[in-house]
Amino acid sequence: MNIQEYFRRISYNKPHKDADLQTLTAIFQHHIQAIPFENLSMHCGETIELDLQSIYNKIVKKKRGGWCLESNYLLFWVLQELGYDICILGGNSYEPAEKAYTAEINHILMKVVLQGNSYIVDASFGGAYQMWQPLLLISGKDQPQVPGIFRFMEDNGTWYFEKVKRKHYIPEQSDTPHFTDTPGLGNIRKIYRFTLEPRHINDFQALNTFLQVSPDNILQKKSICSLQTTEGLLALVGWTLTKIKYNYTEDTDLVHITTLTDEEVEKTLKDKFNIVLENKLVP
Repeated sequence: MNIQEYFRRISYNKPHKDADLQTLTAIFQHHIQAIPFENLSMHCGETIELDLQSIYNKIVKKKRGGWCLESNYLLFWVLQELGYDICILGGNSYEPAEKAYTAEINHILMKVVLQGNSYIVDASFGGAYQMWQPLLLISGKDQPQVPGIFRFMEDNGTWYFEKVKRKHYIPEQSDTPHFTDTPGLGNIRKIYRFTLEPRHINDFQALNTFLQVSPDNILQKKSICSLQTTEGLLALVGWTLTKIKYNYTEDTDLVHITTLTDEEVEKTLKDKFNIVLENKLVP
């Protein structure tokens, strides 16, 4: 495993001698714009291994993406190599349908300490809830970024991560412009909760196995590939390609939705996400 090869994979060629916030932010942004959040292996009959060498081979050498366990673990290795004070944390994602957080930890994230300040670094939540730069771990403070306003709320040692929703403008849906999600009081999207108890990658082995065999979870039900772009987000879920341009007009995201054919799925993965699969995808 070679850090320069990783930097080539994410097209990062700036200096990285200083383990500072500026370097962390730059590497982070290159990572999320080069490495898709994707679970395609599950829908190609491939097993996902949770060890660093396998993840490195898949993401860096084969130019694939990965889900949170893979992508964030790879970034953890990179930042550790560069001398950052970093640890792994475990999160419980919010299930809107259940109106509750999952009982078991099902997400991996990281905490980096820089000059006495803690930052949450999570390069692989995917979709529209992906932070674009590390977030200061502070309770109750709005932290605006291009994708929207993020914030943490702390209660008795448990931290809650959330985002203020924006309106969506979807021109294709009708002759009159279609808006969804009118922002207003209480228009907060809960993302996940976590504690600051340090974790080890082995704490996630059972989860890695479970997510690949449990028929009920969203990752089994849908093939997902999402990538942050310079102005928004590209997401391919099943046969549906969604392109989002953040803050297209005041507090509104522009959303284009297209339904693809089987042939177009493969071509789109190659053209838009730079992914060529070794095995046949069943979307």
